[in-house]
Amino acid sequence: MPRGAESEAAVRLAPGQEPLYEIKANLFKALAHPARIRALELIRDAPGGSATVAYLLARINIEASHLSQHLRVLRRHGVVVSERRASNVVYSLAHPGVAALLGIARDFLLDGLEEADAQRAERLLGPGPAEQRAGDAR
Repeated sequence: MPRGAESEAAVRLAPGQEPLYEIKANLFKALAHPARIRALELIRDAPGGSATVAYLLARINIEASHLSQHLRVLRRHGVVVSERRASNVVYSLAHPGVAALLGIARDFLLDGLEEADAQRAERLLGPGPAEQRAGDAR
């Protein structure tokens, strides 16, 4: 059976591992903290696509031990990779899809905000000129 025809529940990465939908849920749990999202954005936008812990600490208002814990979660879930360079640990995104996922989430949220703002404005201000003309024609 072609891979696309398999149900997602049946897709397993290796014998004994949970179904793919459970692995996805764990990925989203790993992303479910503002400090982790901010760290990912900073890594994505850093020169060369990688960032030291010092670089991240200078831009995220949390303690070094907390940042370390968040980076550990991201590393454990395969979202970032780390490399020691001299006395620095440098983090980068593990896959280009992570940057794409951040972008899709941003677009999704902005679209929702625009729609909510438009609905809120219509409730507060009434329909715009085009909507009024359409209503008058009825």
